[in-house]
Amino acid sequence: MWKQNIEESKKNYMNWWQQKGILLTMWEHIDKDGAPYADIQAPPPAKDLEQFWFDPEWRSDYLNYKMSRYSYKADILPVANTQLGPGSLGAILGAELEGRDDTIWIREKEGFDGNIVFDENNKWWQLHLNLLQKCKEKAQGNYFVGCPDLVEGLDVLASLKGSDNALIDLMVDPDATLQQLQAVNDVYFKVFDQIYDIINIDGEMAFCYFSIWGPGKVSKLQCDISIMISEDDFRTFAQPFLREQCDKLDYTLYHLDGVDAMRHLEAILEIEKLNAVQWTPGVGQPQGGDPCWYDLYKKILAGGKSVMANWVTLDELKPLLDNVGNQGLNIQMDFKSEKEIDEALKIVGAYS
Repeated sequence: MWKQNIEESKKNYMNWWQQKGILLTMWEHIDKDGAPYADIQAPPPAKDLEQFWFDPEWRSDYLNYKMSRYSYKADILPVANTQLGPGSLGAILGAELEGRDDTIWIREKEGFDGNIVFDENNKWWQLHLNLLQKCKEKAQGNYFVGCPDLVEGLDVLASLKGSDNALIDLMVDPDATLQQLQAVNDVYFKVFDQIYDIINIDGEMAFCYFSIWGPGKVSKLQCDISIMISEDDFRTFAQPFLREQCDKLDYTLYHLDGVDAMRHLEAILEIEKLNAVQWTPGVGQPQGGDPCWYDLYKKILAGGKSVMANWVTLDELKPLLDNVGNQGLNIQMDFKSEKEIDEALKIVGAYS
């Protein structure tokens, strides 16, 4: 692989999954100093957003070019970001994707009748398969092809029927909602298994969002719509399906998004086989390295799960370690240069 210290980082990841040690990494990448790993030509600029996001040939060429020029110092993973919008399982089940400058939006399924149907010929599912296969061919083992951000559960139902309808159905038709949620989970596993078969390298894989790696099947889980529901409803409509994912997958990270979702932390920590919790404070809040989140991290660790703290700045790194400790932390830095990576490695080295 183009990452020279890949075996060391794999060891650090395995320790982190088991609530041990420190991972020093970042989400996405910065350019490396010096020459690229390989002389790969950049594709011509994308003609439009449609080609930028949804043309497997162009996008796989673009990712291959960019991956040859990124830094993989510290524990930064060589993982190509193949995401097709946050929650692309919804599109596989019939919602629509719309490319924007900075992301892909998912539009609810027109005329959704409540049936969860996995059509192998769905155009967005075929795009997933084609994009992943093209990327895997061009990677040639130099980097991981990441699993797209499928998402699951209530968030997928919201993308199919609209958030308001999904929330109302929790009250007016809870039994049908539970049946739909189980059907979503069933499709999730079918889709995930096919993706894993394409992207795994000797049984190992990486996941795009938050750049996680592990042997076997690895995924980020979430329920962002949980900010709109009670703790009891979370335990009824979210927790059982998250638990099933954790039981069937090998390594899992829960994406806890926003201060209004913090009330569900107890229920999240009750999921026995969940390995780790990632914290996203939300718009207008201090980011992951701020001292106001130290107690949250300590609570997660005390609950037997590892922690991922995001967008930590260099000046926040040492105080974070001094206050939260040096065990079970995945610290996703806000690096701007390889010089900052080297400085952070020196700081972390004092806590090994």
